[in-house]
Formats: sequence, structure tokens, C-alpha cells
Amino acid sequence: MVPPPGCGNIDPDYYFLCDVCTAWGIGLETLAAAGILTSLLLLLAFCILSCMVKDKNKQNMVPIQLLFILGTLGIFSLTFAFIVRLNKRTGPTRFVLYGVLFALCFSCLLTHAFNILKLVRGKVPLSQQSMLVHACGFTLIQIIIAVKYIIITVERDGIDLVSMGRAQRNKDFVMLLTYVLVLMILTTMLSMFTTCGPYRGWKRHGVHILITLAFSIAIWAAWISVLLTSGNPANATQSKWDDPLMSAALVVNGWIFLMMYSVPEICFLTVPCQSGDYPPEKTLRKSTTTPESVEADNTQAPDKEGAEEDVLLPSDRNCFQPENLEPKPCFLIPRATLHPALKPDMRMSREAKKSAKDVHWVILQHE
Repeated sequence: MVPPPGCGNIDPDYYFLCDVCTAWGIGLETLAAAGILTSLLLLLAFCILSCMVKDKNKQNMVPIQLLFILGTLGIFSLTFAFIVRLNKRTGPTRFVLYGVLFALCFSCLLTHAFNILKLVRGKVPLSQQSMLVHACGFTLIQIIIAVKYIIITVERDGIDLVSMGRAQRNKDFVMLLTYVLVLMILTTMLSMFTTCGPYRGWKRHGVHILITLAFSIAIWAAWISVLLTSGNPANATQSKWDDPLMSAALVVNGWIFLMMYSVPEICFLTVPCQSGDYPPEKTLRKSTTTPESVEADNTQAPDKEGAEEDVLLPSDRNCFQPENLEPKPCFLIPRATLHPALKPDMRMSREAKKSAKDVHWVILQHE
């Protein structure tokens, strides 16, 4: 077989990487490489800017956002497995990593949306460890699904993905992504509720997630519909549509992740919080009472349920809502004072002060 223009003496499976006659491979390869470089730069920027964040709640979400960018980096890298022709090495890679990487990204978005939903309502947010456990746990389900398909269908039954019929292979590919579609729907529904809440400063994060999911759903609906119809034997002209279609879907969705979510999130990472982002400061003082305040308020039952629902505020005083603060009562013990006419002058001598006190004592006895 004669190599196409632009390619040397290489394996025919890699012709799409260098064939100038079918430039879609070179174009997608360039876009994927640019996406990989951008993802690495965003990773570096997140690591640097995370040290400047004063808001503890924003700091807790940084690992989830870093994990999301790592998933996006894997999506751009997986594009090359779809540019190269389907073979015994690229086949399992496509079937396993496609769903796993997207499940990782959507799991991070789902966890972030759930955390934002608590913040906009003034509730205690998830901890950093809890968010990581949730994101990894959601992704683990897709890993189990993909590995079971490869072990049971491919290894045990001896089915070769290359020799499998195109229509059946496309149906199996979409079927493996059912769980990812469920994650997309759940994240979209949850991100809609993040726009409802009294603390408006966190709503913009929910808007980033909602816009990202809206574009992703449109992309997935387009490539799934084309992929399922391209396997029809009647459409012989679309016999090669699986290679450029899937690689293009990966590149476009990867750039949607970066431009619609990662870049806006990094822009708001170091923005100082406003007074409307958190509950009033007086709700925080329930857990930091002094012995004097305990003695003064010992007749009142503590509101434990309300204290558990209060969000942990950062140390920045600009995040409080001073307009809702109530002045604390001041308990003072009155002290006896002398009559102004009987007060001894500080400049008087010791004998004069003593005589003034004697006069005052005599007056009190006559009264």
C-alpha cells in the first residue's frame, strides 16, 4: 500500500495523523495539542492562585476543579486514539477511557453543583475530603461498567472489536455511556436549583456549570444521533464517520469544558467575597461564646439546630452582613457616687478630704 502524501513509511493505522489529503486528522490533532497545552497552563495557574485565596470555601473546591482539568486533559489526549484507526490497541482504549474521563468531569461538576446548592442556601458546605470522595465514587461506577464490558464481552466471549459489525459496535459504545448520560441529567437539574437562594454571590458558579452542561448535552445529542445512523448498512458513504466524528466530539467538548467552566472559575477564584455571600456575623458567635456571655445567657436554651446549619465564614471581615447585626446587651453594675456638692476636690489636701468625709457622714446620720 502506497503511503499518502505527507506520510512516510509508517503503519497504515497512523495515516490520518499525517495525510494531507484528509486534513481532518491534522486539524483535530492541532486542536487537541492546543487543548493539552491550555489545560496544563490552567493547572499551573490554579496551583499558584489557590495559595492566594482567603475564602476557605473556595479553597475547598480547588481540588475538585484541578481534578476536572485533569479529566479534560485526558479527553484531549484520548482524541489521538480516535484519529488512529481502530485496532486491537485503540479499541479497548476507546471503549474504556471515553466514558471514564467524561464520568470524571461530570462527577466533579455534580459535586461542585451540590456544594454550591448548600452555599447559596447558607448551609454548611461539603469538606474538601468529602467532595473528593464523592467525585471519585461517582467515577468508580463508570470504571466498573467499562471494565466488565471488556472482560465479559471481549475477553470471555472472544469478540474482536475490530471485526465486530459497525452498527453493533456503535450501539455497544452508546450503551456503555448510559451512566454518563445519567450524570449529565442529574448535574443539569442540580445546577438549575443553584440559582435559587438568598446568598447571590455563589450563584454565578452554578451558572458556569449550567452553561457547560447545556453545551455538552447539545454536543452529545448530535454525535450520538449521527453515530447511531452512520452504522446503517444503507449509508455506505458514511463508513468512516466514526473516526472523525468521535475525535471532533472530544475536542469540541474539551474546549467547552475549558472555556465555559475552567476559565471563568479561575477568574473568580481570587475575587474577594462580598457581604451578601454569607449569613450575618451574629450567627457565627454561637460557637465562640465567652464565659461572661454564657453566664449572661444561661437562662436561654441554645439553638443547636440553627448553629449546625450555619455556614463557616472566612476570616475576611468584608464577607459579613453588618446591616443584620443586633447590638449585644451590656450588663453594668451601678456604683454609688457622692453628691456633686460633697465630692472632695482632688487637689485638696489630705486633711481637707478627711474633714469633707466627716461632714458627709454627719449629714447622712441626720437624714
